[in-house]
Amino acid sequence: MARCMNCQYKFNTKELLAVSVAIHGKGKPCPNCGVNQYMSRKSQFYLSLGNISLLFVLFLPFLIRLSDQEESMR
Repeated sequence: MARCMNCQYKFNTKELLAVSVAIHGKGKPCPNCGVNQYMSRKSQFYLSLGNISLLFVLFLPFLIRLSDQEESMR
């Protein structure tokens, strides 16, 4: 599971899903330290693959990595 880049708090699945659907550019604050967390570029790529296969979505929480800075897919 993903961890906060600042305090190493371990996100649960519900919190990870909230980060993955956050409005682009906003991120979501860590419940422990409050620092905004964003999906890494690699995790954004995995999320786009998850839209293709519903079975892949089951493994998504284990593949998501977070970043303390916003990263663009470009």
